[in-house]
Amino acid sequence: MGEEEVKTGAIVPASVLKKRKRSEEWALAKKKALQATKKKNADNRKLMFKRAQEYAKEYQEQELELVRLKREAKLKGGFYVNPEAKLLFIIRIRGINAMHPKTRKILQLLRLRQIFNGVFLKVNKATVNMLHRVEPYVTYGYPNLKSVRELIYKRGYGKLKHQRTALTENSIIEEALGKFGIICIEDLIHEIMTVGPHFKEANNFLWPFQLSAPLGGLKKKRNHYVEGGDAGNREHYINELIRRMN
Repeated sequence: MGEEEVKTGAIVPASVLKKRKRSEEWALAKKKALQATKKKNADNRKLMFKRAQEYAKEYQEQELELVRLKREAKLKGGFYVNPEAKLLFIIRIRGINAMHPKTRKILQLLRLRQIFNGVFLKVNKATVNMLHRVEPYVTYGYPNLKSVRELIYKRGYGKLKHQRTALTENSIIEEALGKFGIICIEDLIHEIMTVGPHFKEANNFLWPFQLSAPLGGLKKKRNHYVEGGDAGNREHYINELIRRMN
């Protein structure tokens, strides 16, 4: 009892048979898991491709609509005023010398702990108030689609299990943000650019961007941009600075 004869006449112990059965079950489970992963990856690729096409169409339609509105305004003898931006990109340009403790605290809240760190920010009353407090130490403006895409593709790192992780694979984004329907880099770009419903989660996932010193340098860090310096709101001209730092 407890033993089984095989064709050769040799007796195989029950423990060996159990181990063999367990190995076969594990191999089957592994094969099924691999098949399921392959299917999921194939389905994801199709979904990502479809979404990328939809986003490209959406961005193109927005650009065409902007051109149409500008032409219409010109024909009527007026000029088109762009709608108020919802997204900001802030870059820290000065160190901590003679800094007020409250200012340092706000910079920490904004995750701008080092010089030439950059972060996205949603425009609202609270963020505008914070920016006014730290204005001499930062420059900011309204990033366009090209800037958002280049920053995330070239300088993008995510926070995964409290670790700074390069965005080398879409699976990293899916693991962190999949529950919000953000499964690939184009989803992440779209969520940031449009300041979508899960902007907060997407933005918190992104590690502060570590930019290079600007090509050609800065003019006068202590002076406001409108005075020929670098600090404060440079509106759409932030995109030119991003190019020089990316």
